[in-house]
Amino acid sequence: MPDSITKTKTVAILGAGPVGLAAAAHVLERGMEPVVLEAGPTVGHAVRQWSHVQVFSPWEYNIDKAAERLLAETGWNKPQPDHYPTGAELLEQYLEPLATRTRLKDRIRTNSMVTSVGKVGFDKVKTKGREAAPFEIRYQNGKGPERLTADAVIDSTGTWFSPNPAGANGLPALGEREVQDRIAYGMPDVLGRDRARYAGRSVAVLGGGHSAIGTLIDLAKLKEEVPTTEIVWLLRGNDPSKSFGGGSADQLAARGALGSAFAALVGGGKICSETSVGVTRITRDGDHLRIAAGSGCGRYVTVNELVVAAGFRPELDFLRELRLSFDPAVESTPVLAPMIDPNLHSCGTVRPHGARELAHPEAGFYIAGMKSYGRAPTFLMMTGYEQVRSIAAEIAGDHEASRRVELVLPETGVCNGPAPSVSADGATTAGGCCPAPAAATAIEPVPAASGCCAPKATPAVTPAPVASGCCGPSTKA
Repeated sequence: MPDSITKTKTVAILGAGPVGLAAAAHVLERGMEPVVLEAGPTVGHAVRQWSHVQVFSPWEYNIDKAAERLLAETGWNKPQPDHYPTGAELLEQYLEPLATRTRLKDRIRTNSMVTSVGKVGFDKVKTKGREAAPFEIRYQNGKGPERLTADAVIDSTGTWFSPNPAGANGLPALGEREVQDRIAYGMPDVLGRDRARYAGRSVAVLGGGHSAIGTLIDLAKLKEEVPTTEIVWLLRGNDPSKSFGGGSADQLAARGALGSAFAALVGGGKICSETSVGVTRITRDGDHLRIAAGSGCGRYVTVNELVVAAGFRPELDFLRELRLSFDPAVESTPVLAPMIDPNLHSCGTVRPHGARELAHPEAGFYIAGMKSYGRAPTFLMMTGYEQVRSIAAEIAGDHEASRRVELVLPETGVCNGPAPSVSADGATTAGGCCPAPAAATAIEPVPAASGCCAPKATPAVTPAPVASGCCGPSTKA
């Protein structure tokens, strides 16, 4: 049974994305008072940055149960469960109605950037009486600095605005900050609002995860419309097939299809790959970026634009005065880290978990959502919903419900085993810059190689500079 509660608890929720709003719905359903602080001008501010992207899971996995119950009170029409929404649809059909039409509408403060979190009357060192002290959350809005006190805090601020740099050692590459105008992080909208930036240009994409794959697929579509667009995939590892995923074995069909489509593009020579790339320095060379791609034989790549899709990391500076415990590598809680460590796990699923695995030494404080995974890339939205359901139950004193597992995750099909075939006709990919081309078929012949895989013969028309071929200098007109 829940612990006795003498007053209504106030729970500060940092971030009004899908997980933050789900946390607010669960807190409200538990009879507590949520206060949501969102740095952006509207809810789902980070989602708006990738509104052009279709998510891997259908609607049935993207709607939190407590949020759905709140929306049902308003006569909300639930989207078709088998449809795969884009970020824009997630906003328009779910997050915005949840924030504006339900009982959450008066509990969300936008344009409220949290600057620090601590305990009232206690610095980090002071212990006696600490647990009884409320949290103090300081934030900034148009009026200036503001202050909020709360009995508990759920940090669901995510990681979108803290991307990993291009540098191979986790630090920005030398010169990276000086050429920011030519670097995009995450998933630019290459077929939409950012089209003019990339059409007809040479573009390198650094990364091996779904963000990189999605961007490369979109660039391949752009190249079909603007053939002078050149694409090179920069991969830190030496095995491109690891990015192809589980194909038909993935129970999230859209994710499996994405990997299969990408494998066909690489296998067909439409996307050139450079493996074992360790970016050390980026310099401006006229209208181009010169990217030092590793120490071996002075290798470098020259392109007009660079997309860094190398993952994200948690922003922890504003939590400095709290007593927190993180795994030294993954930067999640020590209990969660072995379950999600990408050095140990090749599967994208993690057993469902909640308040117990996410607890910090600072009682009443939790990190939920993508940020709870630290630097691990395997987070799923539905995992975050289960996290905040458990956390809200724990804060309310319902420890039995907090420990209960109410989520079954789909399998990814990406486990240890043989690498999948990379082309439609069964051809495999060779290492280095140029993949072995798939055999031409009567239906669709394989196009000529391009970019760093192109022949070095000088054409009649002066070309744009292209990326360097395996350890060779790039060519320029």
